[in-house]
Amino acid sequence: MRYIRYASIAIFALALISIALANRQMVTVKVLPEELAVFSAMNPSVQMPLFLVIFGGIIAGLLVGFIWEWMREHKHRAEARRKHGEVKQLERELRRVKGQRDEGKDEVLALLDEAS
Repeated sequence: MRYIRYASIAIFALALISIALANRQMVTVKVLPEELAVFSAMNPSVQMPLFLVIFGGIIAGLLVGFIWEWMREHKHRAEARRKHGEVKQLERELRRVKGQRDEGKDEVLALLDEAS
């Protein structure tokens, strides 16, 4: 299974290198389109290779997806946290009740009952 993972990573890396080598030409990335830049006093632009724009878009999309999913699953995590606290409280109550039940017994018998 480990070899399949390494092979998948190698194929993915080769694909990314191939995309980077095929898209080395420089492009101008602007913040606003020319029509909207007329209304603002500035329109910064940057010259960078096309593959950086592609990879940046992929990374930005992944980040947005991860954040979206994290926010969507918040209710499930909160419910699990609440249930975990409830279980801990019930375990403490069970230990207390068993302690009261075994109050007058021999210590060895109480330990054996507690183990079962």
